[in-house]
Amino acid sequence: MEKEKIGNNELKALGINEVDILVNFSRVANGLLKHNVMGKPEILANIEALIDDPMPYALKKGGKFKNLAEDVIALRKEGKFIKQERVTFKLKEEIADFQVWGLENIEVGALAQMRTAVQLPIAVAGALMPDAHQGYGLPIGGVLATTANTIIPFAVGVDIACRMCLSIFDMPAATVDIEAQKLKQMLLDNTYFGMGCTTKSYFDSSLFDSQAWSETKVIRSLKDKAYAQLGTSGTGNHFVEWGELILAEGALESVPAGNYLALLSHSGSRGFGGAVADHYSRIAMSKTKLPAEAKHLAWLDMDKDEGQEYWIAMNLAGEYASANHHEIHNKIARALGVKPITMVENHHNFAWKEQLADGTEVMVHRKGATPAGEGVLGIIPGSMSTPGFLVRGKGNIASINSASHGAGRAMSRSAAFKTLDKAVVAANLVDKRITLIGSDIDEAPMAYKDIHTVMAAQHELVEVLAKFEPRIVRMADPKEKPED
Repeated sequence: MEKEKIGNNELKALGINEVDILVNFSRVANGLLKHNVMGKPEILANIEALIDDPMPYALKKGGKFKNLAEDVIALRKEGKFIKQERVTFKLKEEIADFQVWGLENIEVGALAQMRTAVQLPIAVAGALMPDAHQGYGLPIGGVLATTANTIIPFAVGVDIACRMCLSIFDMPAATVDIEAQKLKQMLLDNTYFGMGCTTKSYFDSSLFDSQAWSETKVIRSLKDKAYAQLGTSGTGNHFVEWGELILAEGALESVPAGNYLALLSHSGSRGFGGAVADHYSRIAMSKTKLPAEAKHLAWLDMDKDEGQEYWIAMNLAGEYASANHHEIHNKIARALGVKPITMVENHHNFAWKEQLADGTEVMVHRKGATPAGEGVLGIIPGSMSTPGFLVRGKGNIASINSASHGAGRAMSRSAAFKTLDKAVVAANLVDKRITLIGSDIDEAPMAYKDIHTVMAAQHELVEVLAKFEPRIVRMADPKEKPED
């Protein structure tokens, strides 16, 4: 496995451009990283703070960055390595109107984050979905349209292109009971969960023949990791599950109404997407200086190299996330011995070039929100014991053609661990006939909003075509750190 390293581009993004200085910073930074003195984010944060004000580091006896700080002070006395003041962008004084669905069930913190987002100088329009809750920068469930030449890594999210995928099989829904043990074993044999998990065999790895993997240095450095993790799932709320799909009459042209066996998965772009998000969000925050409350909404300019690099990497992460799901679904379909009659997928945590109703070209960021343009199919899951829904978008202008990406959390993970009763959770799973593999109490159904309330709040945004009732659910082991 390739060892983590702090690259020169990451240091240059902090303003270190002179070769001699760059060599010194790289030596110290990678030395600390190699010997596990501190993690990469902490090292970069310290270097950024040192460049801003080296004196506290120079005065600290035995400090890990003392020599670098002294060098910076000496150079500045000679008129070298002068700190370049970045322009601080001011937020708009007036808060633009934005539509909110399900307001009564949205926490104050999420509303405050959305208000800040629409005050950005590049903001054009915004909307908040009924599953919304507080996140970093843009709230989960937030939709933000910005000027067409800007993109905000943190408004896309850390798990770039996190995705839902549904396979419908021409088999009766009762199969989930009749063949329960067999279906459970298929999940155990063909799905892999965890932050560092990998696979050794592939159904179709042709995505890696794409020239896109050689487009930038960052992408090239992550290709091997992405290849090793193809067909795996993340932690937190990521899952693969069997269930019963109840399809309405005329819902899908290719599939008659009825009750079907179905497979549903939720996962994203794994370590590849996470590393891309980390790299370019740091560059954005180093180049776009914003007030403290908006610092995670720093943007990249699409007319510059870093903006184009991120755009290429983000779109590749979208293709990769889709390939991950296809790998899982194809392996399981092969084990089942039946091909699905149709597959539906959609993703969130992404940015799309679109036009508003008046023709204005914008960049639409959907963080924990999904496209719901007129006629667009999507999946909105509930929780491990509550239904998900196959939907068709209505193209609502006020929501910027968007809908929720799920039920949304009703409480934080720490609150779930402190307040939820494991016996009550276990009883709920028995009552709903759920077989659960993995997971922990922070993913309990009670940690989420009522999916029926969420769906009722967005009836203007989507039409429900089918209901998916989960029955055999696989998630990451409880020991795994959430990364959703």
